[in-house]
Amino acid sequence: MSLNPADSAFLDRVASRVGTGVLSEPEPRYLEEPRGRFAGQAGAVAKPRSVEEVAALVRLCNESSVPVVPYGGGTGLVGGQVKGEGVVPLVISLERMRAIRDVFPEENVLNAEAGAVLEAVQAAAQEADRLFPLSLAAQGSCQIGGNLATNAGGVNVLRYGNARDLCLGLEAVLPNGEIWHGLSRLRKDNTGYDLKNLLIGAEGSLGIITAASLKLFARPVGEGTALMAVPSVAAALDLLAITRDHVGEAVSAFELIRREGLDFLAETMPEVRQPFAEKPDWCVLIDLGLGAGQEPQSVLEEIFATALERDLVLDGLIAQSESQRGDFWSVRESIPLANRKIGAILSNDISIPISRIAEFVVEGHGALAKLGSLRINAFGHLGDGNLHYNVYPPKGENRNDYNHLIDDVKDIVNGLVHKYNGSISAEHGIGRMKTGELERFGDPVKLATMRAIKAALDPNGIMNPGVVLKV
Repeated sequence: MSLNPADSAFLDRVASRVGTGVLSEPEPRYLEEPRGRFAGQAGAVAKPRSVEEVAALVRLCNESSVPVVPYGGGTGLVGGQVKGEGVVPLVISLERMRAIRDVFPEENVLNAEAGAVLEAVQAAAQEADRLFPLSLAAQGSCQIGGNLATNAGGVNVLRYGNARDLCLGLEAVLPNGEIWHGLSRLRKDNTGYDLKNLLIGAEGSLGIITAASLKLFARPVGEGTALMAVPSVAAALDLLAITRDHVGEAVSAFELIRREGLDFLAETMPEVRQPFAEKPDWCVLIDLGLGAGQEPQSVLEEIFATALERDLVLDGLIAQSESQRGDFWSVRESIPLANRKIGAILSNDISIPISRIAEFVVEGHGALAKLGSLRINAFGHLGDGNLHYNVYPPKGENRNDYNHLIDDVKDIVNGLVHKYNGSISAEHGIGRMKTGELERFGDPVKLATMRAIKAALDPNGIMNPGVVLKV
């Protein structure tokens, strides 16, 4: 298939069809991504104000075989929001479509346009005395359309699931410019193929999500947070089992933190208050959301006492106030920023069967040690098996001096992930960064089916070319 650039002649046709005020020059922010691994290009940035304008733009692109790059908050970490090679695309940003269309508290449903910032969705739910539980470090800038397009995870997946699990219906523009009006609020609709779940996680390669019907939940009556130092990852997993035995599915988050993460915070963000006077090698952040009649601090004290009897914890801190609870979460949520300031040789977003995570960590550290004195910050969502397994140069050295090790590190980590029946992308997606790894480790039947779906829905190949599947 042959694509054409979003050149001046094409942009003139766009302006005549959709009117003034939609197209703008591509500011640098539309051509960048957080880790600086990719630089984008664009003939222009289109900022539609309605689903009809999105449809008109996509229809024009399809008629002219011009590639489209959908753009949300720009916070993706695998390069899906920027296209740096090949034919110059039209970037379509949903930032003007940010309305909260409807809230139905009695149904636990909220309808939001794709450009709504995640924090705004959370706030709208809170105003209705409900909870929208998707929670990410980038929630002040990421947009709900991008969250769904990448099937975002975050810290509450253990209890509430990924973005996919929080969505009832979608409104979307397909590659031919047609609007799919699938903004359903139904919990049950067994009428054939689930187009919603086809578009969620497709990273804009099968269409553009323009609005979503989202699940809300009752707000927990009592919330409690604790940090517990543990001697090993294996002990952390046993502590997770104890916690679930005590409170069942009321565990909202169970986050693993490695000493390297605390060291990185001390090195780059000394203003973040460190919880322990002496940094432990491993600790976990436990967050509970309990119902009426349960006292979070008492429950956390019981969990700590049980774990202490079994030599699974070394120390523990239970938040005594909302302020202290915020301090604990600030440590966890600041680690990704500290990581970025240190500069990783390679960042890995992986998932491993929970019962095998401890083995993976031990074997991975041993294998990487053969490459030199590299630092490893393994942290993340232990409760759902998702580790951010990031590799850094020795203290005081620059990651660029270790670029020659990137392929070796990648081979070691991805090879072990495959050995342990894990996934090379747990929550960040494939984007442009991991298409090669998907080709190498993906199931061939699944990949062939994905290509057939792409060809059927997007025969001209205009939708985010090079994302998920290689062009």
